Amino acid sequence: MLETGSLLDGKYRILSKCGQGGMSVVYMARNERANKTWAIKEVRKDGTQDFETVRQGLIAETDLLKRLSHPHLPSIVDVIDGEGSFLIVMDFIEGKTLKEVLDENGPQPQESVIEWAKQLCDVLGYLHSREPAIIYRDMKPSNVMLKPDGNIVLFDFGTAREYKVQNMEDTVALGTKGYAAPEQYEGHGQTDARTDIYCLGATMYHLLTGHHPNEFDTMAPIRTWQPHLSAGLEEILLKCTKPDRKDRYQNCAQLLYALEHYWETDAHYRKQEISKLRKFLVPAVFSAVFLVGSVVCYALESNTKKSTYDACLASARNAATAEDAVSNYHKAINLEPGRGEAYLELLQDVYLEDSVLTSEESEELRGILIDYGNGKQTNEMAFQKDREAYDAFAYEAGIAYYYKFEEKSNKKNARIYFSIAKESEHLKKQQVERAKRLYAISDYYARIGQVDETGDANITYRQYWDDLAALSSGNLVEIDNENTALILYREFVSQIVSHAMEFKNDGVTQEEMEAQTAEIRTHLEEDFASVGESNREFVKTESEKLRGAIETAERVIASAFHTVQEDEA
Repeated sequence: MLETGSLLDGKYRILSKCGQGGMSVVYMARNERANKTWAIKEVRKDGTQDFETVRQGLIAETDLLKRLSHPHLPSIVDVIDGEGSFLIVMDFIEGKTLKEVLDENGPQPQESVIEWAKQLCDVLGYLHSREPAIIYRDMKPSNVMLKPDGNIVLFDFGTAREYKVQNMEDTVALGTKGYAAPEQYEGHGQTDARTDIYCLGATMYHLLTGHHPNEFDTMAPIRTWQPHLSAGLEEILLKCTKPDRKDRYQNCAQLLYALEHYWETDAHYRKQEISKLRKFLVPAVFSAVFLVGSVVCYALESNTKKSTYDACLASARNAATAEDAVSNYHKAINLEPGRGEAYLELLQDVYLEDSVLTSEESEELRGILIDYGNGKQTNEMAFQKDREAYDAFAYEAGIAYYYKFEEKSNKKNARIYFSIAKESEHLKKQQVERAKRLYAISDYYARIGQVDETGDANITYRQYWDDLAALSSGNLVEIDNENTALILYREFVSQIVSHAMEFKNDGVTQEEMEAQTAEIRTHLEEDFASVGESNREFVKTESEKLRGAIETAERVIASAFHTVQEDEA
């Protein structure tokens, strides 16, 4: 066992022991280089009879997690493979497992369980959308950590596997009895996304009722134990845990939608709707007799029309509300996920109609992309096969997140899409060049000034300076356009203001900084002379702001180097 206070690998200081299982011990540790707290999981050779098998499993688990990035998943930041032990350095997650919450407090409130399940749908949907899909296979309360802020983290990927199209069944059947789906046992076929839906349904069952799903031969409906629970939620869980996976929700997007609308299937809701329908039908039945012919014809015509992609597009374009438009675009995408029109129109004509991409719209868009419209793969996976259309969407999505996303993480979100657009063979040269520049800025925002989890710098300020200078060189108005030129100049100047001392400390001279501010002044004077009438006022306003920022930058540069001279004297 590791000793409290000891220094591991020259950088991890062991603070305390915080947990122990059958084969492993978990410690809280601090990276003294990065000044950040981590958890270290130690599996010792003398703690298990077949250490090599366990070690290979741990290597597979860590390799899998290193490729993933999601707010509800832990990050693996370091692996130390020693002679006597295997150490995994990962996020330290403060909180309690849902099993601990259940053991301490009994059955959990319905709304809490639904909220946790929605978060788990989100992370499982992310795993299933990977290429190849990742099937978690061991969802249960003890593998879900509840943080103090109410969010959850899914951990322990020891049984996760990648979905292999050619496989008829899993090589190894793993999972926890009671939570595991029937197909997880040998001879019942390969596990897929619907397997995780079963496990999530069984987990919700335990959290809501307090009864382990393996306590009896079959899981009785949840209202057998807790009559006050929603009938709609009961139906959702019954569908999640159907023995035949064809009868379950086919993907996490479907389950998430059901959880968000569980009340619609409550008996009370149905009773109200039936009552409304009866009141409507009584006076309507007489007129219906005379109109039956035309109604039937119209219904047939409408039914046929709505089943086509183009009809859904037309309905979306003519929708009275944004909600109706989104619904119809979603239908169109699910019908033909490989076609690009609906994606682009949804983004540009609905979400960006007010020139702002909200966090809710962003989540809704992501939900549509990861929906299994054709039942075989996510819409985005089908869309990616049409590289020309997908690249165009990636470019527009990058622009939307960079300029118009309401959250501070706009550049981080834009970076993902620009990474696709900058490699495109189908976009215009100007678009590719713009994507490269904006990707570079987005990428630096994610990495500059940060040390990685092992305490080493991701990138130096000298490197950052050199690349900023390269990005800003030449006549950007001619190379790209006025708006992109102003963005790049503004980014450069703002970084000088914010990081003059860091640039100086990493070898950038006063002369280099002053030369760059002078060059940007020259570009403002000479490169914007032929701005079009429609953009002239905007360029004039932004140019004046930029000149003011340059003056500030020049004062900061003088101050930074003047301070150094005084210290040296």
